[in-house]
Amino acid sequence: MARPRSLRGRAREVVSRLGREYPGTAAELCALEHDGPFQLLVATILSAQCTDERVNMVTPGLFAAYPTPGALAAARLEDLEERIRSTGFFRSKAKNLVGMARAVTDRFAAEVPSSMEDLTSLPGVGRKTANVVRSVAMGLPGLPVDTHVGRLTRRLGLTAQTDPVKVESEIDALVPPGEWGALSLRLILHGRKVCRARSPRCEECVLADICPSAEVPLR
Repeated sequence: MARPRSLRGRAREVVSRLGREYPGTAAELCALEHDGPFQLLVATILSAQCTDERVNMVTPGLFAAYPTPGALAAARLEDLEERIRSTGFFRSKAKNLVGMARAVTDRFAAEVPSSMEDLTSLPGVGRKTANVVRSVAMGLPGLPVDTHVGRLTRRLGLTAQTDPVKVESEIDALVPPGEWGALSLRLILHGRKVCRARSPRCEECVLADICPSAEVPLR
């Protein structure tokens, strides 16, 4: 197969091939178990420096105890900390969760806002978390950039940036908005399974023939 001649063409081929390798929508590909934007926002805040599997073990009890933003806003920090202790950094996470819930309750009538500006005004919510909520729970354009997304897009030669915001901006310019959320999740899956940080399995990679970093002889 001929290599794409342009950066945009390579990005288009990456989207296409990863879409076949990891089919599904952003909502279907998301590993965090949730029901609606509020639960996903909570789960994503908890997922910082923690595995999705661990978060999914914690959230059922958490959502049962605090089913609404108002209930979480009124939580006692000591009780909340104990419930989320196993996710790590539990004190700062508990503080952010209560602050986020109070802001959603007081400023947004207990509805998680959809705009990037409003989402990132909430305690504990940065661009990555906001993009997760927008793309997965709201069906809106959003490209979350984590370490996997940054590493793979650089290896694929789609960006040379290391700052997540700049990576997001450059990839957004190459890929249609409707693909952003699913592409991010597919890059994460591919980064965990194949394009690993220390030992990339280039011989198994569906992108090897168009990847400038591939370490396998091409036929």
